[in-house]
Amino acid sequence: MTVVGVPPIPTAQAVDGARLLGELRRAFTRYVVLPSPQAADAVTLWTAATHAQPAWEHAPRLAVVSPLKRCGKSRLLDVVAETCHGPLITINATIAAVVRSIGRDPPTLLVDEADTLWGTRKQADANEDLRGLLNAGHQRNRPMLRWDVTSRTAEQLDTFAMALLAAIGELPDTIMDRAVVIRMRRRAPGEQVQPYRTRRDAPPLNQLRDQLASWARAQLRELQHAAPAMPLEDRAADTWEPLIAIADLAGDDWPARARTAATTMTQAEAQQEEDTAASVRLLADLRQVFAAADAEALYTSTILEALHQLEDAPWADWYSHPLATRELAKLLRPYQVESKNIREHGTGAPRKGYARADLQDAWARYVPLHPLQALQPPEPASQTNNGHVADPQPPSATSATSPGHVADVAEALIPSATGLTCDVAHVADVAAPPASNGNGWRYNQHLAPCAACGTGTSNRAPSGRPLHLACDTKTTTQGPRHG
Repeated sequence: MTVVGVPPIPTAQAVDGARLLGELRRAFTRYVVLPSPQAADAVTLWTAATHAQPAWEHAPRLAVVSPLKRCGKSRLLDVVAETCHGPLITINATIAAVVRSIGRDPPTLLVDEADTLWGTRKQADANEDLRGLLNAGHQRNRPMLRWDVTSRTAEQLDTFAMALLAAIGELPDTIMDRAVVIRMRRRAPGEQVQPYRTRRDAPPLNQLRDQLASWARAQLRELQHAAPAMPLEDRAADTWEPLIAIADLAGDDWPARARTAATTMTQAEAQQEEDTAASVRLLADLRQVFAAADAEALYTSTILEALHQLEDAPWADWYSHPLATRELAKLLRPYQVESKNIREHGTGAPRKGYARADLQDAWARYVPLHPLQALQPPEPASQTNNGHVADPQPPSATSATSPGHVADVAEALIPSATGLTCDVAHVADVAAPPASNGNGWRYNQHLAPCAACGTGTSNRAPSGRPLHLACDTKTTTQGPRHG
């Protein structure tokens, strides 16, 4: 774990907030190619907001993700580390060390290579506490409780802190839902950035950091009571509120830019989620298409024609036009499924299409078939003679149509450790198999009335008289009566 000390905050002075945000934005775009102008504005505002964490009700996460390596995530983290408030780099840090580093004036958590923490089920299980910390720390007053064996007392540890997480691929949904998401991509041939060297470039970035801290800390009271007009609702509004409050404080064109970034990027994430859900639907529909064609490979044109004809499917009207070849390829790309030259049904000229074998892995992982369990065989007709099974029962408190009162559930006639009442005992009599129980009792699937109570029974006493077990026992001691 590497902890960068928080620099002393200079004496408060009149600072042009818009100018500082402009300089910070230029610093980011000097070293990193961000995916859009809105993303550059969001990173700038998020970094500036770290200097006013004591004023916020929510601590937004900054999720910096990319589909592949070498997309600029680590470089972006380098610049954030030199310009944010109290960076705490948490690579290989224990959860105990992280949570005890958070106080009333929290640091900024920086987690690089977060995909190594939750990339597999085993890794996710091992780092569940860290995920819980990041989820809880999004909102103030969500402490983590730990038992101190030394003092034999429960201690409440603060979790509230802004955090940046860089990862290849997606982060857990609960983190992404609390984050401003920056989807990085590789630089195009014409995009150039300045090489970053810590010894040369960190000092001017640190000076900018100090100026940001001076400006933000002088306005903490105003920021704490800020109620900016939000273009978003619910958790998205909670996440973006600190960034928009900083933009409103800076003035100039930053308030409008912040709101544009908030709406644009939130809509982009919603579209990303929709596309992900659509791609899973596509996998299921492709399996249906291949099954109907009974083919090992199908041309792309054949697949698209079949998809367009599926009822209640979105492919015939995919964003106001039928799903096209490139869109089909884009939806399948995350599953490593690509078109190739194939011969449909093994004949004809080779053309672009998809093979069943290439889709099998994606089908197994994302839309597995779950065969229905075999239906239980009907009960033997003879069992319907038992009055305790066949008698109509009043509506259950668990009925979907008649939930009943909670008090009804608590008013059991006879308390039982298993939660059952005496009326259920006769069901066990009917269900008992036709075999000996080792104590001289024989069970017979042919029912006969109990000699003591007249109720249908499958139990027979050693004497041969058909009796319930309870009835036979009580007959010997108290005379014949139903138990």
